[in-house]
Amino acid sequence: MLIKNKKLLTAWCVFCLWLYAAWSVTELLIAPPMKEALDNDFLYTLLRDGVIKNLIWTLPALFLMRHFSDELAFPFKGIYRYRRQNSPYLLIAVLMTVAVVGGSILRHHGFSLSPSFKGADLLIVLFVGISEETVFRGFLLNATLKYADTTFKKGLAAGINSILFLLIHFPVWITSGTFVSNFTSMSFLSVVLLSVLFSYCFIKCKNLAVVIFLHSFYDMLIFLFGA
Repeated sequence: MLIKNKKLLTAWCVFCLWLYAAWSVTELLIAPPMKEALDNDFLYTLLRDGVIKNLIWTLPALFLMRHFSDELAFPFKGIYRYRRQNSPYLLIAVLMTVAVVGGSILRHHGFSLSPSFKGADLLIVLFVGISEETVFRGFLLNATLKYADTTFKKGLAAGINSILFLLIHFPVWITSGTFVSNFTSMSFLSVVLLSVLFSYCFIKCKNLAVVIFLHSFYDMLIFLFGA
């Protein structure tokens, strides 16, 4: 068993139920009419990602990380602190740039920015990296790593985390009408692979600073050079 503390295991399961239920309701029932009523991308993104998402995702995760700090592989204190020895992992950002920008150049036969990029996307980049990494690596993965003393167990923890990370994307894919196409085009694999990458970096760096940066940087690249 990856989580041996019964109270932590219960909290982990309850948080998962809360996260997926509350976010599904938000994305499927609340967000669409809210977006139509506001009719302003910046205000909608600020309210959805800056307020509602942090209330549902980040704050509960931060509370649990602090409460169960001694039962986590990497304690809450200092988990957001950047360490100089983690600098080599920032080179992954270079590989991301080559992959995303290179793919854009091949698709468009030249260098061009995405015409759909807008100011509200900057808010998404700001909030999403922090909230998603706090939840999925800072708490959900962190809670399963303390007794993962073999490569297999660490891989299992990262694999479970990747499935959970994939599942949280389902509501927004449904509301955007891209649920089926994300599977038929195999695009969902990018979510899984990114989760594995972020999990690997978190395990090696033992803090969230690098992982949050890489996540936010990748999102920015997608917004700037995506299809």
